[in-house]
Amino acid sequence: MGHTCRALTTVEAYTAHPANRVELERPVDYMMRAMESLGEPGAVAERGRQAGRELGEKPALAVRETARRGLARLEQIPDNAILGVPVGGMRLVDYLPTRVFELTIHTLDIASAIGKEVEPPPAAMEITLYLMADQALRLGRGPVLALATTGRWTLPEGFTLLG
Repeated sequence: MGHTCRALTTVEAYTAHPANRVELERPVDYMMRAMESLGEPGAVAERGRQAGRELGEKPALAVRETARRGLARLEQIPDNAILGVPVGGMRLVDYLPTRVFELTIHTLDIASAIGKEVEPPPAAMEITLYLMADQALRLGRGPVLALATTGRWTLPEGFTLLG
């Protein structure tokens, strides 16, 4: 739950810290740079645990309030505002798909953990799958992904696009 909510809290935090120039042009640029510098599994897990603790005694209420604040903040700033994200300057409109990706993937994680099926909104799945395809291309794994998703191969043991 903590990691899922971080997809919302980072929007709030990063919109409060503008940057002077764009260093990351596309959502995949952010994902690749973040994996290089912020993707150490132990640190990622700890950020998630800390975010979970910060949800407090009423996590559902905390998530709803975080989403409300984030949406209100998004209404106040232009899409082309340049945010100071930890890995460089990035336009809001280019950063938001990375948050959709996080929300979608972690929602699927939570549903799996509690034994529920969930169907994310088609637009969220589209953004998530496009970003995954971009990552596969950047990592030189496009052919493997294409062959596996068309039933010609199975994915290799431990295949991931996240590190």
